[in-house]
Amino acid sequence: MSLVWISLIVRELVGGIYFGEPRGIRTLENGEREGYNTYKYSESEIRRIGRMAFEAAMVRGKRLCSVDKSNVLEATVLWKEIITELAADYPEVELSHMYVDNAAMQLVMAPKQFDVIVTGNMFGDILSDTAAMLTGSIGMLPSASLDKDGGGMYEPCHGSAPDIAGQGVANPLATILSVAMMLRYSLDAVEAADAIEKAVSDVLDQGLRTGDIYTDGMTRVGTVEMGDAVVAAL
Repeated sequence: MSLVWISLIVRELVGGIYFGEPRGIRTLENGEREGYNTYKYSESEIRRIGRMAFEAAMVRGKRLCSVDKSNVLEATVLWKEIITELAADYPEVELSHMYVDNAAMQLVMAPKQFDVIVTGNMFGDILSDTAAMLTGSIGMLPSASLDKDGGGMYEPCHGSAPDIAGQGVANPLATILSVAMMLRYSLDAVEAADAIEKAVSDVLDQGLRTGDIYTDGMTRVGTVEMGDAVVAAL
């Protein structure tokens, strides 16, 4: 089980339907209750996240897939237009577009076709959790919340997992790989990031597994043992 990076999902985090106004639950004239939310993106919001995605693609495989639902949602019609415009500034990056329902299917069916995916808040929320299981466990998935200058917070996709704190069963690889992401995308230390990712891959090739990714024939280890093994591989 070598560590193979399938894709990087760049998810817009502070806009879209999760933050759009108006929103709420109201009572209609006929007495029936109705829940409503507003899905909207401004041109500046799309440009901000789009540039981050193109920049990420430049340090990876130079392929970017923009995911939308522009066949039915006007907010993502604008999304697609702006991302397409930005492509002119990154002629080395191959840009493609995909509807989110197809993207979800393709991510499961043929994940290696993707390098960098950029999408809005709600679609990114769903696709990133789907992608987590391609690695076997959400405990394998690093993540970052970045500002426009590349600074931000790096953490495992699952957060701190306080429910299993101190039990020695947590998979530390997502945390370790989050450090590799920080080195690559915020500190421009690509060689150091490569070294960490290779160490994780080497440890997995040795057959070491925490409980969340354990299968018959592998060597089950705890949190500390897995972390020590990665350090040794470095």
